[in-house]
Amino acid sequence: MNNKQVAEFFVEQQVLQPSQVEDVLSEAELNGKSIEQAMVDGGFVDEVGFYQTIANGLGLDFIDLTTREIAPEILRFIPSGLARLHGALPIEMTGNALRVALVNPLDHQAAEDLRFALDKDIQVVVSPPDQIEDLIKQHYGTDTTSMEEVLKQLGEAGELLQLREGDGEAAVEAEANATPIIRFVDLILYQAIQDRASDIHFEPFENEFKIRYRVDGALYEMAPPPRHLALPVISRVKVMANMNIAERRLPQDGRIQKHIAGRSVDLRVSTLPTQFGESLVLRVLDRSIVNLDIEALGMPDYIYNYLLELINRPNGIFIATGPTGSGKTTTLYSCLRKINTIDSKLLTAEEPVEYDLEGIVQVPVNEAIGLTFARVLRSFLRQDPDRIMVGETRDLETAQIAIQASLTGHLVFTTLHTNDAPGAITRLIDMGVEPFLISSTLEAVLGQRLLRSICRQCRTPYQPGEGLLAELGIARRDIGEKQFFYGKGCDACNNTGYKGRKGIYELLKITDPVRELINERAPTVTLKQKAIELGMVTLRQDGLRSIFAGDTTIEEVLRYT
Repeated sequence: MNNKQVAEFFVEQQVLQPSQVEDVLSEAELNGKSIEQAMVDGGFVDEVGFYQTIANGLGLDFIDLTTREIAPEILRFIPSGLARLHGALPIEMTGNALRVALVNPLDHQAAEDLRFALDKDIQVVVSPPDQIEDLIKQHYGTDTTSMEEVLKQLGEAGELLQLREGDGEAAVEAEANATPIIRFVDLILYQAIQDRASDIHFEPFENEFKIRYRVDGALYEMAPPPRHLALPVISRVKVMANMNIAERRLPQDGRIQKHIAGRSVDLRVSTLPTQFGESLVLRVLDRSIVNLDIEALGMPDYIYNYLLELINRPNGIFIATGPTGSGKTTTLYSCLRKINTIDSKLLTAEEPVEYDLEGIVQVPVNEAIGLTFARVLRSFLRQDPDRIMVGETRDLETAQIAIQASLTGHLVFTTLHTNDAPGAITRLIDMGVEPFLISSTLEAVLGQRLLRSICRQCRTPYQPGEGLLAELGIARRDIGEKQFFYGKGCDACNNTGYKGRKGIYELLKITDPVRELINERAPTVTLKQKAIELGMVTLRQDGLRSIFAGDTTIEEVLRYT
């Protein structure tokens, strides 16, 4: 449930008046509070009353865990990995049913997964989430012990899990649903979410089965499981994503929605048939760690202020550009959220829709059935929009309709894959767009990259060598009193020296001198020189700003600019 649905639920339970809903929602939105906190602070209900009302509305029992002592034999019913993964705490056995307190009692999938993994009837009860989380931490061990425990179970079930590529669908499905495999896959997902991974890779090779996480743009390998587990583990993920587990010769796409470690997570699943079985990648979309406020993007003030003015214009085209994974979609989402007011209609065409934005109509593009960006965009123009976002401009047809939309009084946001901001103009001309149409509709191009941030716990000053400074294009005499930093490596950053990422940006404003060059079909180099003359700060220069602010390292800036 989103905040609005929770508020409406409390209206049905006669705790809130319909007239009070707007106050509670705006309090939650403006001050970054949970809906529970907003209602408690507003004096509508106390914490126990909030969860008591949810329990009454769902027809479930409410249990205050501060008054309960849970027997050790009951705790053994749910292994530590599963308890943390689903935010589940076993309370007691009543007949054949295990009573379980869930951090999210509305998550029916978690209850179903537990029933399947434990082979027991599950009876959900409602308790305050912080009580459940405290007791899970108190009663269950660390992540590493649970991983060792699951691998030990897999070892014991070794003979049973010896599947071959030629085995039938029934055999594969039986192995994919074996309890040790379910626990192993759940634990991998749990660890990835805890480590803030953006992707999880399952890669079968001839003699090994690799599992790797991408954290802050870099890949890290976990201890590889035995090679023979590749097929059941990959099949398990396909079962969770409602994919065809019998089809192993063609690429497939699927989606998993789970509540993991107390957070709502969307996983996009993609398979690829390889020489040694299917390679599978999960893209993790964790709403709780993505801040879609434009203020949180860390832009320099001059870019931030210009963008605020640009996104309130009545028409024109704004392009965000950069390679895959450089944060373009997040930037555009942040712009849309800023202008998402009750008096304007916003439409987006995306492949796929990455995050659900309240109050914005989002359309998933599906090339397989002919629902292309161009076709969706053409339909948009008949939907009376004010602002339009096109996930990616890939071809001439999409670019032409975007231009047509801009000329007929709409503001259009889109992305392109180019190395820098001036390259976007050359790319559009290469597609076949007439230069005079580009110069009359394009308002600005924002080039961006995401660099890893130095871990604040182990940040250490140092003096870089002459070679590194020469690569950056600065001399030691230019540095003055400025300091350089790197991360030594500590537990907080898994000994990588980096934690989190930050953006660097370059903004190309389409002014009259730039328009003249576009109309003359000037090459990218000429456009870039003119833009720098007119005051454009390049990605490399913005990278230097981040180095001197102690946010990132010379190596990161050299790697991405």
